[in-house]
Amino acid sequence: MQMRRFYITTPTYYVNAPPHIGHFYSTLIADVMARFKAIDGFDVKFSTGTDEHGQKVEETARKSGIGVEKYVDTVSETFKELVRKSGFCCSDFIRTTETRHKNAVSALWNVLYSKGQIYLGHYSGFYSVRDETFYQERELVDGKAPTGAEVEWLEEPGYFFKLSEWQDDLLRFYKENPDFVVPVGRMNEVVRFVESGLRDLSVSRSKKHISWGIDVPGDKDHLVYVWVDALSNYLALTGFPDIHSEEYKNFWDGKTVTHIVGKDILRFHAVYWPALLMAAGLPLPKQVVAHGWWLNEGQKISKSLGNIIDPIAAMEEYGLENFRYFLLSETSFGNDASFSREGLKERVNCDLSNNFGNLVQRTVSLLHRECGGKIPEVPVDKLQGEEDLPAYGEIFARYRAYVEEYRFFEALKFILSLSAIANEYIARKAPWKLFKEDKEHANAVIFKLLEYIRCLAIMLQPFLPDAAARVLDQIAVPEEKRSFKYFAELNTSSVVLPAPVPVFSKFDRL
Repeated sequence: MQMRRFYITTPTYYVNAPPHIGHFYSTLIADVMARFKAIDGFDVKFSTGTDEHGQKVEETARKSGIGVEKYVDTVSETFKELVRKSGFCCSDFIRTTETRHKNAVSALWNVLYSKGQIYLGHYSGFYSVRDETFYQERELVDGKAPTGAEVEWLEEPGYFFKLSEWQDDLLRFYKENPDFVVPVGRMNEVVRFVESGLRDLSVSRSKKHISWGIDVPGDKDHLVYVWVDALSNYLALTGFPDIHSEEYKNFWDGKTVTHIVGKDILRFHAVYWPALLMAAGLPLPKQVVAHGWWLNEGQKISKSLGNIIDPIAAMEEYGLENFRYFLLSETSFGNDASFSREGLKERVNCDLSNNFGNLVQRTVSLLHRECGGKIPEVPVDKLQGEEDLPAYGEIFARYRAYVEEYRFFEALKFILSLSAIANEYIARKAPWKLFKEDKEHANAVIFKLLEYIRCLAIMLQPFLPDAAARVLDQIAVPEEKRSFKYFAELNTSSVVLPAPVPVFSKFDRL
């Protein structure tokens, strides 16, 4: 059987400032899906990195007074530190200043140029340094970019990509692939933008205005536009331009690639990027997943308000898995959400400590008290008589559907609802009484509870990997039996389980 493969990416993060909650959230979404696919038996490639070219970086570096190269090295390291401290399961971290990336950018440019898709012209229009984006006048809102960024009038010679030629092809592709962008509301936005008409895209910057970037092949007076530069990292990570390499053939086949992006950069990934790939004759990604923005206590996050959330500081204050859980469970995917200290406290205490943590603690403690810490042997016919809880197949089918559609909020809500049902089951069955009256029945109840805890912990692994591992350790599930392949296989381990240790602590210090 051919190995199933999955390649998921975050954007390369711009190094004009240290990491913030938005960077953490994008990477967290990719991390959850990468873990889910790995547990499901896929060969997973998960990349992140830093975007280190462009006018904004050059200007910020100049203000820092340490030189551009030292500046980008320093800030890129803070993003690597975020990956390390977050425990993200990334398989590669790329910097756009790396040779492999520069080679991919030049190769893609040369392919497009050789196909007559890039030509030299003159740009006159608006440009936002903050967004590193060209804007048409009809896109401005009260004289500013749609993001609120200041724009300036720019006139310079430059190279253009024949984006206008690909409008019909893009619309046809969207129609044939309605799930190319999720959520569906974002797909509709992309379609409306393309239907409104596409103009050729400026894909270079004159060195009269900027000196930090990748030279246009064969023209030392121009640099490759930072977004064409940045997008090419996804190809570089597969070994491009070596299209005969195993890495490229395995991970850039049009069926395996998913890009995780914030809604503010959706256009680059869902319009410009597929058009560039079409023009180059290269396979397109399978999906672009766009998430919303984070607010801080209901306020827009900005430097001027001084309310930027440092993810490393947040992890240290709240705990990594508590922080992960709150971000994943606070809102339906794609919507904007607000970070709240009180909200985090309530969710961790109610959902994790009082609900699932309580289920694990009660069950394992009872097992130690009544069964000597060993999983009881229960005849199959006795288990079949314990049908009070939902069946494996029903549970996993719903869970899979939620996760594969990036409905993490619903997946976690579903898992915790099952935990609540199991807690009600304990209260109703009262196994502490049953052990005195009908030990065989009591053993069946305990076994069923342990099985539910096992299933819930397996499903929690992509979201809370450390907590899930601690639960599975406590009920003696071997590491090789923690994949979805073994979801419906009963755990009949005969070892004495370790003494119960609380997996989730109450959060009282907020």
